[in-house]
Amino acid sequence: MSDQSAAAKTPRSDRLEPGLYLVATPIGAARDITLRALDILANADVIAAEDTRTARKLMEIHGVALGGRPLQAYHDHSSAGVRDKILATLAAGKSVAYVSEAGTPLVADPGYQLARAAIAADLRVMTAPGASAVLAALCLSGLPSDRFLFAGFAPQGGGALKTWVAELAPIRATLILYESPRRVHKLLGVLADILGDGRQIAICRELTKHFEEVLRGTISEVRGQIEGRVLKGEIVVVIDKGEAAVVGEEALKDALRAALADHSVKDAAALVATATGLPKRQVYQAALKLDGEE
Repeated sequence: MSDQSAAAKTPRSDRLEPGLYLVATPIGAARDITLRALDILANADVIAAEDTRTARKLMEIHGVALGGRPLQAYHDHSSAGVRDKILATLAAGKSVAYVSEAGTPLVADPGYQLARAAIAADLRVMTAPGASAVLAALCLSGLPSDRFLFAGFAPQGGGALKTWVAELAPIRATLILYESPRRVHKLLGVLADILGDGRQIAICRELTKHFEEVLRGTISEVRGQIEGRVLKGEIVVVIDKGEAAVVGEEALKDALRAALADHSVKDAAALVATATGLPKRQVYQAALKLDGEE
């Protein structure tokens, strides 16, 4: 976050109402933060952050003084005791601002458990919405936005990845997922195998940053665009919504042959049934027959 804020330094002025504030932070450009977010960061009694270094730098850029207030780390590896400490602060009538490393808290973010625990304890939870890589990528993709599903991070294992994609394949909504630049080539290969080369996708990289890039086209076309490239930065993949499956006998056999190459009859049938939307029993019987013949 290299942008310098032109705003005047934000002093602590108004004490916030007690509660947990989920504060969205920029995903790249530091100026993509709301005035309300700055007010909350300036006036919260305690600030909890997924990455305290990032939070401290963001506050320095915008002239928000920490002023001796606690800056508490809260991330995936935090113990239940850390969460209990924050809950105790809230129960004592204090205000706590929680910020992700980047983007909107609770979206693929450890703040989920904190907010869930606060809600369960009947403590007030509020949001200061703002930047989100999910929505930014959806807007830039050019794909249908009337109905979409955020699927989170793609699994790393090959078998788990194939199963995961097959489960998403028939969903009649635009799909949005996060992927590591090191694994995006593998992901596109699995997408091509299960969804077909012709499904429209977009790869959105380094959103709102200097080297922002959006690649659009069919899976085949985008694979060609990144072939041989070593991609860097945060990547969001957006996939066009699935169509209602119309699967003929030969197409079903082809799908089963591909699945049987790496899976048992039971697992291959489950994958193909999910991907095609056909009844599991029908696909399993077809898989048994095909396996017996071949």
